[in-house]
Amino acid sequence: MMSNHSSATEFCLLGFPGSKQLHHILFATFFFFYSVTLMGNMVIIVIVCVDKRLQSPMYFFLGHLSAAEILITSTIIPVMLQGLLLPGMQTISLAGCVTQLFLNLAVGTTEFALMGVMAVDRYVAICNPLRYNIIMDSHTCIWVVIVSWVFGFLSEIWPVYATFKLTFCKSNVLDHFYCDRGQLLKLSCDDSLFTEFILFLMAVFIIIGSLAPVIVSYTYIISTILKIPTASGRRKAFSTCASHFTIVVLGYGSCLFLYVKPSQTQAAQYNKIVYLLVSVVTPFLNPFIFTLRNDKVKEVLRDGVKCFCQLFKY
Repeated sequence: MMSNHSSATEFCLLGFPGSKQLHHILFATFFFFYSVTLMGNMVIIVIVCVDKRLQSPMYFFLGHLSAAEILITSTIIPVMLQGLLLPGMQTISLAGCVTQLFLNLAVGTTEFALMGVMAVDRYVAICNPLRYNIIMDSHTCIWVVIVSWVFGFLSEIWPVYATFKLTFCKSNVLDHFYCDRGQLLKLSCDDSLFTEFILFLMAVFIIIGSLAPVIVSYTYIISTILKIPTASGRRKAFSTCASHFTIVVLGYGSCLFLYVKPSQTQAAQYNKIVYLLVSVVTPFLNPFIFTLRNDKVKEVLRDGVKCFCQLFKY
């Protein structure tokens, strides 16, 4: 416990409960997830950049989505892994806590914006195929991506500032594996009800606002696909957006449970489980979802493996 008249200059992360053996098992599991996430998403970024067959808006956006997934996991998992190896509670400085929370929220917001953009891209490709190259030209795609990243980082400046403007004098112990905003608000001795309400409204605006073009786009997409006379045509059209739709369901579903609620100080164990899905499981699944369900990406990967194997033959 801290003095009632001072604010925390560092925080202690409780991390995961359990024995040392359990922590070692969790370390091995999360290290595997993190390694595969980094490798898989980096492979997607590389092949999108170097292979001419993937030089289209859909894969351009996919490359940026993969970069966002790498950044999200990299702000959380290394600290989590360090905490699983060290005995006792792990400490993190106030500056480190601010940086971790800001980067995580900013990149997460950018990812929502990118998923909305990808939905619109799929709408144009399926519902207006003849005008696709005109509407989604390279200039438009570059500006849309720049706006998504800038919006993500600018929109989270005030929420993070408002959170750390509070005085944390009840304690400096966070029952989490990272600097969770809900746990920070729980430690504040100020009246944070108004701040929580504003943060709730901003979460609604960002998540529901980026979800709106997804819902509208997929409404038109499904309507257009159902009008295709042949089953093979419908299957081919749906396959072009199935991967993105799967990521949308995982990403928005988990974040709606995590952020869009009036109380930011919900049960810690529930918060940890949902956040593991957001920061560990979804980025881990992203490369598999986009490669296993995309014939063009699988073709590029097969050709890359063949070229790699031929290098070692000589």
